[in-house]
Amino acid sequence: MSESRPTIDFSLPNVGPGPDPCSLADLATEYDFVVVYLQRDHLCTNCRKQVQTIKDRYDKFRDRDTEVVSIVPEPREKVQSWQGSYDLPYPLLADPDVTAGETFDQPVRFGFLGSLSDFLGRMPEVTILDCRDGGPQVAWNYSGSSTFDRPDIDEVLVELDELRTEP
Repeated sequence: MSESRPTIDFSLPNVGPGPDPCSLADLATEYDFVVVYLQRDHLCTNCRKQVQTIKDRYDKFRDRDTEVVSIVPEPREKVQSWQGSYDLPYPLLADPDVTAGETFDQPVRFGFLGSLSDFLGRMPEVTILDCRDGGPQVAWNYSGSSTFDRPDIDEVLVELDELRTEP
């Protein structure tokens, strides 16, 4: 692992399982990897499908000593509705100030106009953090260019497998 990658950390309210608030540094002490899913907003249909698909395959992440974290750039009350509907087995973080999106440079299409259409606004993003050597550091990233542009679970699992075999 490269020494030049900065350590990433922030703490956000968690409406799912795990500590509340939830810190990446805390998760890094328990897992080799953390996969961060940055969602668009609580209304995004594709985001809702994605968190449910992750739930269905969550054991595959845990088999790889990996925790999943889904982050929604909305207030706690709105994010809580997802947990109430889907009963996700992993941390679901509320990020009304877009701390995570800014930290990971989450792509935004057409700025404030993003609130007017699902094809504008924040784009989905997935980041794998390697926590094995000194804290969570970005090891892989996928930035979507549209609401539909996101890696499937198998692609993320392949990336985790490759990272696990690196010296």
